[in-house]
Amino acid sequence: MGSGGLSRRRFVGTLAGSAAGVTLPAATGCDDAPAPQDTADTAAPEATTPGTRPSAQSESRAPSGPRRLYLGTYTSAEGGGKGIGLATYEPDTGRVTGTGTITDVPDPSYLALHPDGRTLYAVDEREDGAVTAVRLADREILGSRSTGGAAPCHLSVHPGGRWLLSANYGTGSVAVHPIDASGALGERTDLVTHSSPAPGPGQDGPHAHQIITSPDGGHVLAVDLGTDTVYTYRLDQKAGTLTEVARARTKPGAGPRHLTFHPGGRYAYLANEVDNTVAVCGYDPDTGRVTIGEEQETGTGPGTSYPAQIVVTPNGRFAYLANRGHNSLARYAVEAKGARLRLLDTVPVSGDFPRQIALSPDGALLFAANQRSSTVSVFLVDDKSGELRLAGEPFASPVAVCALPL
Repeated sequence: MGSGGLSRRRFVGTLAGSAAGVTLPAATGCDDAPAPQDTADTAAPEATTPGTRPSAQSESRAPSGPRRLYLGTYTSAEGGGKGIGLATYEPDTGRVTGTGTITDVPDPSYLALHPDGRTLYAVDEREDGAVTAVRLADREILGSRSTGGAAPCHLSVHPGGRWLLSANYGTGSVAVHPIDASGALGERTDLVTHSSPAPGPGQDGPHAHQIITSPDGGHVLAVDLGTDTVYTYRLDQKAGTLTEVARARTKPGAGPRHLTFHPGGRYAYLANEVDNTVAVCGYDPDTGRVTIGEEQETGTGPGTSYPAQIVVTPNGRFAYLANRGHNSLARYAVEAKGARLRLLDTVPVSGDFPRQIALSPDGALLFAANQRSSTVSVFLVDDKSGELRLAGEPFASPVAVCALPL
């Protein structure tokens, strides 16, 4: 893996840490057992027992039975996984149980679900990057397609379900693939390289780190760590091509990594990996223009702590940031209808190097994939205060770099 960008990702955690000997507590191989049903009890919720908490939506409906959890890893890392980890979690307690592995997917470091819930997509984060589709009903791999670049590290499905978007970190480009009725991927329809502006201080080139669709569905936004820029595109939904319409620059050397929208759709929060900050961004749905606000602290003190990913609760009241070097989760109050973040505290993540975090769909649980400790920590989220409480011992998962709870 010779690209400079991929080498840097390896340096900040891909192969670092002591992961040897850690495996999922289930037999490796594609589990033949049927996937648990994502059902919800529409009857009035029962009183919770000590040690549990109602979900954020428990006043109207409570989840019933275990729900699915998919885990990304690096298969080429020492002590890494064998593919996409399969697990379930209890929505009331956060207890995770391993159920197997979907093998033959190389370095599936980031995962995304099709809007219809039938197909799972994974990046193959290698020098010759690719994206892979997996049908969840029988866990059959529907094939892989080249992303046209090196080290794809993020992907997302356009809300219409017809296009898969991916970001190539190593070569600083973003790609588009069509999705057919079966969920399988067609040949790439576009590849855009971030050739300008020039790379920021200490960077050897562009490094696309994320690509998402705005909440209004009108624009696609790509975050590039190498050029300190958030690019806004329009997606031609017939041709599958991207046209740039705006760009926003961070401070030189900020190293933007991950952008997350507030549910209101007019504000977003940007995690800057290199200068250890977050920023509130304004978003104009008419033009797609992003306005990056002043940088704020991450609760980790001076020095670089490699902020990774920021998530916002479904009710829009709280945000959480994973600080990898500090091994903590920063908790923010979201104020002024999304226009302000106020740092409340930081909580130990109970693991080493939280590479990615995710909330359960109802916002009642937060999952942290801890790369160097090969664990996934689960926290109960208090929907009134936003406080986090560790839900038991972290779950062992080899070189855990992504958790996708359904």
